[in-house]
Amino acid sequence: MTEKKADLGLIGLAVMGQNLVLNMNDNGFKVAVFNRTTSVVDEFLEGGAKGTDIVGAHSLEEFVGLLARPRRVMLLVKAGQPVDDFIDRIIPLLEEGDIIIDGGNSNYNDTIRRTAHVESKGLLYIGTGVSGGEEGARKGPSIMPGGSPAAWPHVQPIFQAVSAKVEDGSPCCEWVGENGAGHFVKMVHNGIEYGDMQLICEAYQLMKEGLGLDHDQMHATFAEWNEGELDSYLIEITRDILGFRDENGEPVVEKILDTAGQKGTGKWTAMSALEMGIPLTLIAEAVLARCLSALKDERIAAATVLTGPDVTFDGDVGSFLDDLRRALYASKIVSYAQGYMLMRAAATEYGWNLNNGGIALMWRGGCIIRSAFLGKIKEAFDKNPELSNLLLDPYFKDAVENAQTAWRRVVSKAVQIGIPVPAMSSGLAFFDGYRNGRLPANLLQAQRDYFGAHTYERVDRPRGEFFHTDWTGRGGDVTARTYQA
Repeated sequence: MTEKKADLGLIGLAVMGQNLVLNMNDNGFKVAVFNRTTSVVDEFLEGGAKGTDIVGAHSLEEFVGLLARPRRVMLLVKAGQPVDDFIDRIIPLLEEGDIIIDGGNSNYNDTIRRTAHVESKGLLYIGTGVSGGEEGARKGPSIMPGGSPAAWPHVQPIFQAVSAKVEDGSPCCEWVGENGAGHFVKMVHNGIEYGDMQLICEAYQLMKEGLGLDHDQMHATFAEWNEGELDSYLIEITRDILGFRDENGEPVVEKILDTAGQKGTGKWTAMSALEMGIPLTLIAEAVLARCLSALKDERIAAATVLTGPDVTFDGDVGSFLDDLRRALYASKIVSYAQGYMLMRAAATEYGWNLNNGGIALMWRGGCIIRSAFLGKIKEAFDKNPELSNLLLDPYFKDAVENAQTAWRRVVSKAVQIGIPVPAMSSGLAFFDGYRNGRLPANLLQAQRDYFGAHTYERVDRPRGEFFHTDWTGRGGDVTARTYQA
């Protein structure tokens, strides 16, 4: 009797890869594995995979021979050149209709390029975001696949089986769109994650340095917040972190150096927003806050030279904490609104037919930004699939408007006592700018026309007509050849 071929093969047995393979095995799929360092394959088969149906290979040729047609080869290797290297090595071993899947944190531009390259060889390609970390990979991640649409039916049963599920059993995995759409949505997810984390950190600093709360009080506050509209994975783990003590009974969080790392996806999100002209202000500030944190030695030196206000908080702590909760929620809404603005622009730019409500559903479980709040986003897009901005949905409009007085008090107090809240304040500035029918860009355009003859449009003439003023009487009628906003 011929042994059953594997349903999927996975290359890359770091912790994420191992956990995802074990997840697939638990769900009844036979998986073949390969790793560049082949000893890792043997260690896995004798360790975590012992007693399972998982099979290993010591060469790519052997690995490919273990797979059922169409062969599904999934890469969980470091983003960048390693992905290209494995694609080039695996293509000659595959046949028409076989599928290569990149499950790493690849840049969506690379995925667009790779999809075209792999399809030109008669194969199919999927670039998929996988969110949830090591625990998510083992117990159910959020999976965001895009690429060759013809590949989706062949991986759908596997991906949806191993993904996280929401309350009604719906999988946190659905087809996102063509070529780089899956990795783009994962990139935006990570950008929003940067924003959420920075907002929570600003709330923590206001509690600790502004209000003088101890860690038990902060732990209790986040525990309470996690029972309301802020119910989410990141609030939950912040609660746990603030309550965690070392062997001496001291808070571990205060022994961690205050320099934040980043793997690049937040930066990619901000860069994409700049390229597409989308004001992704809150997420950009979250990225820059990490950059500022990395200047630890400079900040220590600056702290001995630069001084801020000598002001302490003298209000009602309970009232301020309630304001802070509202400000955090309103800022979070702006962060997601900006993320969806960017996805909307990318869909237009690349011809993707993104399912915005479906994306919110995929993020409701398994991933780092999972929260009850995402159900409201899905409801908003279910009611109006053409919704241009989350802030215009009745629920989110009311939520932000009801919170804005508290939001302004928090930002004002932070400024008065000298505690930086770049994400929270930029979110408020965006809200004020977005709701303003007239911004001072008329003066900006006058300045550009004055020094560079860049022209301007007029409020009393149709859009598309451009004018130039000789502001000094010495400039003549020369204008710039092209108009650039």
